[in-house]
Amino acid sequence: MVDFFRCESLILRTHWVMVVMDQFTRRIVGFAVCPGVLDGIAVCRMFNDVLGRSEYIPQSLSSDHDPLFRFHRWRANLRILQIREIKTVPDVPRSHPFVERLIGTIRRELLDQAPLWTSTALERKLSDFMRYYNRERTHRALGGKPPVPSAKAVADIHSVTWQSHCRGLYQLPFAA
Repeated sequence: MVDFFRCESLILRTHWVMVVMDQFTRRIVGFAVCPGVLDGIAVCRMFNDVLGRSEYIPQSLSSDHDPLFRFHRWRANLRILQIREIKTVPDVPRSHPFVERLIGTIRRELLDQAPLWTSTALERKLSDFMRYYNRERTHRALGGKPPVPSAKAVADIHSVTWQSHCRGLYQLPFAA
């Protein structure tokens, strides 16, 4: 799934964020940031940036009916990468619920708590949040487990320390 959201810096500059999410595992594949105006060429560049930093290329991609996703370079890019595009139901904002919920989570748990100055700072914060979200944060839909399973040791209740995530925004117990 792919979608965009907009956020403002403290100096009132607009930044567009592309988020790519794996619907089945609820894993964030990646983010890309574009300061200023968003156009078809920027969308293709952002998507290629996300895939360049990702561990795998998805076989199919769900997108809404935004005119940016109808741009001829976007379609050619997907054709070259051999990615099948699936469109959501037109004029129904709830037909993309997983990525919309993820965007809300990002806003509530990160952007409302940590103001940003530049696009570089935003990229770093999103990268830290992606690591936290994929590897540490519990998910109700996944039975309380993070999307990327890890082989952690069973914690001894008497020897637990706190580990910092997202530059101190979150503290989680860690088996010492």
